[in-house]
Order: sequence, then structure tokens, then C-alpha cells
Amino acid sequence: MNYLLRGIGVVAAVGALSLLAFSVPPGGEARGDGGDDVMPRLTHKAWQQECASCHLAFPPSMLPRASWQKMMSGLDQHFGEDASLDPATEADILKFLEANAADSGDSKMGSRVMRMDKNTAPLRITETRWFVRKHDEVPRATWSRKSIGSPANCAACHREAEQGNYDEDAIRIPK
Repeated sequence: MNYLLRGIGVVAAVGALSLLAFSVPPGGEARGDGGDDVMPRLTHKAWQQECASCHLAFPPSMLPRASWQKMMSGLDQHFGEDASLDPATEADILKFLEANAADSGDSKMGSRVMRMDKNTAPLRITETRWFVRKHDEVPRATWSRKSIGSPANCAACHREAEQGNYDEDAIRIPK
């Protein structure tokens, strides 16, 4: 009887692994949220190459489609910098951002962002009500520390931001 139960356990485990393997979307991107403040781990070559060359490639689920559209249409004046791209690369990145935006309906984080910022299209993640609420206990002086620089420097405190982990348990505020 014990051998039979062990055999059923192995069959169930193999079945679960098979189901998991087929639940990963095409392109090999695992898209599940791991916790309240863990973003889906997304990969997109042009987005990572172009956006992360100057700053963290911010998760698309932190802003709605309309925000990404406004941002991508003004890359020649991207927060005081000329971040212009060739039209094909710009269109490719925009398509990726739109498909994974807060209002795409695919992430828990996007749902939380949209619950708080319906009908708005902020250009800065730091201006979303979600961001302000999550960081309301951070004193203003903390943002101006040389080791942080600004609220937009997520990776200064969220050490695993590049992996999509913004969970409070993974925060270390630098001196």
C-alpha cells in the first residue's frame, strides 16, 4: 500500500510540473506575481538595453498605457534629456510597455496602481497615489541623501528592484 501511495505522489508531482511548464507564456517569460510587492519578471531586449542604459528599466505595471504612450512620444525631452530612439525601436518598446502596463489586467501590482489612479496618466511613477501611499513614512530628507538622490532611484533602497522585488522585507535604506 505504501508503494502505491508513493507512486501516486510521484504521478501527481510530475503532473503538477507538466502543468507549470505549460503555464509559462510564449517567449519564456514567467509572469506570476510572487508577493504583494513583487513584479512579474519580464524580459524584452530593447526595453532592457535602451531604458536600463540610463536608469532602472521600470516595470511597465507601475504606470497605465496612457502614461507610457505620453512618455514614449516625448523621448526627445525625457526628463531633461534627449532619449530619442529610431522609430522601429521606439514602436517595439511602446508595444511591450502597453501590453504590460498597469491597466493591461495581467498583474496584481498593475491592479493596485490602477485602483488608486483611475483616469490619470502621470509621467512619473513617484507621482502616482500608489507610490505616495507606499512611501508616506519616508522623510523628505531621505530622498535627498547623496546615496539615494531622488525618489526615482528605486534601486538605492530596493536592492532587488532589477529582479522586480519591491517587497518591504528586501529594503535597506542607505545612510
